Amino acid sequence: MNGTVAGRPANGGWTGWVRERAVRALPPERLLPDEQPAYVASWIYVFGVLTLAALVVVLVSGGVLALKGPAWWHVSGKGHFFNSIHLWSTELFFAFMVIHLWGQFFMAAWRGRRAMTWITGVVAFVASIGTAFTGYLVQQNFDSQWIAAEGKDGLNAVGIGAFFNVTDFGQMLLWHVVLLPLALGLLVAFHLLLVRLRGVVPPIPLRGEETRSAPVGPEAGQEGVRP
Repeated sequence: MNGTVAGRPANGGWTGWVRERAVRALPPERLLPDEQPAYVASWIYVFGVLTLAALVVVLVSGGVLALKGPAWWHVSGKGHFFNSIHLWSTELFFAFMVIHLWGQFFMAAWRGRRAMTWITGVVAFVASIGTAFTGYLVQQNFDSQWIAAEGKDGLNAVGIGAFFNVTDFGQMLLWHVVLLPLALGLLVAFHLLLVRLRGVVPPIPLRGEETRSAPVGPEAGQEGVRP
């Protein structure tokens, strides 16, 4: 007998109900669209993809460094290589992300019910700053010792030095390798999901230009959505 029982499909059980809800909330044609509007070919969106590529290199090289330890990346030739890869991929990550962030700011990327997409991008940027700061602290060289001592004074001055001890290598390693990368990864994943579901923001229409309303998302095609 067809129909639903207590909001669930009578035939499919709870698994069918979950699948139906998931497909309705995350349509495959939005998550993996075959076509994109013409304005997506702008270079400003390339920097978003470059940010993701740099993040992958940062995570892979950082994982190798975390497994090997400070003695390896300070003494071994391969350790120096991976340490340099981690450093320069981080530098490129921040450069690409800042360009992408400012580009989206001047494009008013929060238009058309995309405020949460913009917010997750900004929060991810803030989380990456904390991740980079703890990365300096776990280098175990003179620079990291100096930064830790100065940072400790600053954190003590605002009353949180007892909870966030920047001179504790183990604590900073936990923040840098586990907690902050996990938070950053979840934010980036949620940001990408929102981009897929709500689409890329269209260009700001010129004054006097007529624009028609269109649905939010990749299926919107060339049409824009007024703020």
